[in-house]
Amino acid sequence: MEYNIKDISLSPKGKLNIEWAKQQMPVLTLIEQRFSRQKPLKNITIGACLHVTKETANLMIALKNGGADIALCASNPLSTQDDIAASLVKDFDIPTFAIKGEDKTTYYQHIKQVLKKNPVITMDDGADLVSALHKESKQRTKEIIGSTEETTTGVIRLKAMEKKGFLRFPAIAVNDSLTKHMFDNRYGTGQSSIDGILRATNILLAGKVFVVAGYGWCGRGVALRAKGMGARVIVTEVDPIKALEAVMDGFEVLKIAKAAKIADIMITATGNKHVIGKETIDKIKDAAIIANTGHFNVEIDLEYLNSKTKNKRVIRENLEEYRLKNGKKIYLLGEGRLVNLASAEGHPAEVMDMSFANQALASEYLVKNKGKLKSKVYVLPKQIDRLIAKLKLKAMGTATDRMTLEQKKYVSTWNEGT
Repeated sequence: MEYNIKDISLSPKGKLNIEWAKQQMPVLTLIEQRFSRQKPLKNITIGACLHVTKETANLMIALKNGGADIALCASNPLSTQDDIAASLVKDFDIPTFAIKGEDKTTYYQHIKQVLKKNPVITMDDGADLVSALHKESKQRTKEIIGSTEETTTGVIRLKAMEKKGFLRFPAIAVNDSLTKHMFDNRYGTGQSSIDGILRATNILLAGKVFVVAGYGWCGRGVALRAKGMGARVIVTEVDPIKALEAVMDGFEVLKIAKAAKIADIMITATGNKHVIGKETIDKIKDAAIIANTGHFNVEIDLEYLNSKTKNKRVIRENLEEYRLKNGKKIYLLGEGRLVNLASAEGHPAEVMDMSFANQALASEYLVKNKGKLKSKVYVLPKQIDRLIAKLKLKAMGTATDRMTLEQKKYVSTWNEGT
């Protein structure tokens, strides 16, 4: 079996972490049990480009137990948990190509190694695998049943491909399922981003001016958690509706260049490029901490930051000090990559339980609908979304009411009136 990981001797630690995460993932466990019986993915090769974490490991194991052949690479050079990669290879015979801190060349080489397995379903977190596949050859894309996409940034890229007529096979926007983005992006990103900041800095958040760039689901979660820790939270936005929502939620909204002048901490959560750009870097407060929890490391203009830097040094793990030519200091967390994965362990397993339940069922949905879907971006049917929510509530010991026959009749007719 081909693989490329840091150290296979780390596998015992990785296996324990995988087992610990599984205890917090009851919905995916139920799906795995059914997959083990029914084998809905038999003879299906899946190529996955995801964060190589203990939660992802449980998804890979569930897919393999469903009959699939799996190959996995990392969707972020700093998000890999090396002990997990080792366990996937040694304990579960899953070809894994991921090393924490791998350089850009290695990152793309690992993507190529996954594609060498000739997957017929791809599973992405950021659409790098899909992008590479489209660039490789038109012939290869004809063999693809479909793709699933985990994150907002990837969905944006897929929709852009569809709009321009470049997308050559159907793609499921797993991120657009309510049981994914409403919970993973908000509660998962909210908690894990704060976790990453605290692990990298060990600072007190109470009383700090905490600027969140972007008030999508991820930004909402970060702002909520920072507020709960006692920070003075300021939101920056380009969308007037989201900005208005932030105001109504009790947050101050400022332009980012103005917010930079008073920020103790700035974090981007947009999925866009150079959100902390030239103007912001020029105006940023001395000794400010900057981080990213959007997706790629393009959210902070690192090239411009380096051009303005006199010298830099690593203060502690995942905390780098930039001394600017103008005398100011800026502290960058996790090299500008996802702070919750670079500096911490990513989302709690309980949240990823729903996200990866969506991924597993999306792969099954693609197989069941092979040849029936157009080269478009789809959302999973609502009944799958609701099933996942019901299973999660059941696992949490929570029950919902049911409508009476009278109530069902009332909401399904028009002639009863007021």
